[in-house]
Amino acid sequence: MDASEYPHMQGGASSCRAADAAAWDAVQQQKRQRCQGSSSSDKVGSCTENNSFEASETELQNFDSGEIEEEDYDMDDEDEGCYDDDNEGSDYEFDESDFNQQLADKFDDLDLPPGVEATVPWLQKAATDDGPGNFKSMSEIEDDIGKKYKFFKQFDTVEDFSDHHYANKPVGKAGKAWTKRIQHDWKLLENDLPVSIYVRVSENRMDLLRAVMIGPQGTPYHDGLFFFDAQFTSSYPATPPTVYYHSGGLRLNPNLYACGKVCLSLLGTWEGHGCEKWNSAHSTMLQVLISIQALVLNEKPYFNEPGYETYANNASGQRTALEYNDTTFQYSCRTMLYSLRRAPQHFEDLVAGHFRERGRAILAACKYYMEGNTVGSVVPDEDDEDKELQTANAEGSSSSSAVKPKNNEVDLRAGAGVVRPASFKTNMEVLFEELLMEFNVKGADTKKFCAEKLKKSQPAAA
Repeated sequence: MDASEYPHMQGGASSCRAADAAAWDAVQQQKRQRCQGSSSSDKVGSCTENNSFEASETELQNFDSGEIEEEDYDMDDEDEGCYDDDNEGSDYEFDESDFNQQLADKFDDLDLPPGVEATVPWLQKAATDDGPGNFKSMSEIEDDIGKKYKFFKQFDTVEDFSDHHYANKPVGKAGKAWTKRIQHDWKLLENDLPVSIYVRVSENRMDLLRAVMIGPQGTPYHDGLFFFDAQFTSSYPATPPTVYYHSGGLRLNPNLYACGKVCLSLLGTWEGHGCEKWNSAHSTMLQVLISIQALVLNEKPYFNEPGYETYANNASGQRTALEYNDTTFQYSCRTMLYSLRRAPQHFEDLVAGHFRERGRAILAACKYYMEGNTVGSVVPDEDDEDKELQTANAEGSSSSSAVKPKNNEVDLRAGAGVVRPASFKTNMEVLFEELLMEFNVKGADTKKFCAEKLKKSQPAAA
């Protein structure tokens, strides 16, 4: 508090010691009355300790206006006298820290008006204690993300799935055979999941399952995360589970619809023959997940479309497949952003850790594809690029020739007079910037790309 606003407070402890005997006795009498007539000093002390401070409406108004009577502060100083009558009459020593603590205890439940809080000493200290010094640094946050990702289990059980697609669709009554069969599926998933698939099942809802798979290398889905919600129906395993794909409104595969439908013979959502169809005695949830990753998220998804496989053996079909991959990779990047900004429940640590680890490789692939190389082709390491540039410079080659596409599929498209649309590079530049920002937040190694961005912006700024 500003002493200038309260003249009676100037001088601190000396003002308290200067209180005359009459005022002192009046305060003691008031204190005893508040303790409801207790006769002994021990009772007074007990009553003072157990009764909370209650400010009257008038006192609150006075506090708001900055007019607090001196006797209130003297009364607080008197608290020690209530606990020990032997000290009565001795010289009182003002303890500022004790005074502030007692005052804080009494005013804890009060809603102080704006402007008053800033002048109360214990509140100022509390504000300092909760200041920026107590927040984690970026390095600590990044280390925390890395640790959680490292220990993220491939298979685990959780209590609930409030955001699960089938959360509001109860499975109904199911028998012991149903429960036993699902537990069998859980055991298979726990022991035999591929390293690129992660699963969570619900303890309270055995019918619910969520899986995420990492897009395979060499495909337009590489390094992406693709989430699926599944439900074991009451008739399982006589009928296959129902599966929903978290598409974010994007159709990045002929088998994965924007509405979330998964088109697969094993699920009964597409025609099939023989072993392609669900078999209640042998088919499992593990088989469903592996089939989606291997058969759906493949190198040339264009040919997944029924009837299009006949075009796989001619140049026109291959060029169309490359164009489809260009679009698919853009959708995959948008799906990455979708997952980063709204990670599905129970997979937040996996999303953050995965893109922290793979962010650099994804950004390198984006730039490589923007230079004209085929989506899904192997991106050379930085060391290999440096060696190639040194060799090209030694042979007198221009820097532009050193970055020309060398993939045969790009040559196939260019040789037929087909040019990749300019919109691909334009769209990828936008996606690159958004991914760069999100990966930075997760602590990915993006120094190289940030330095390049800064270098490009400097001439424009000059």
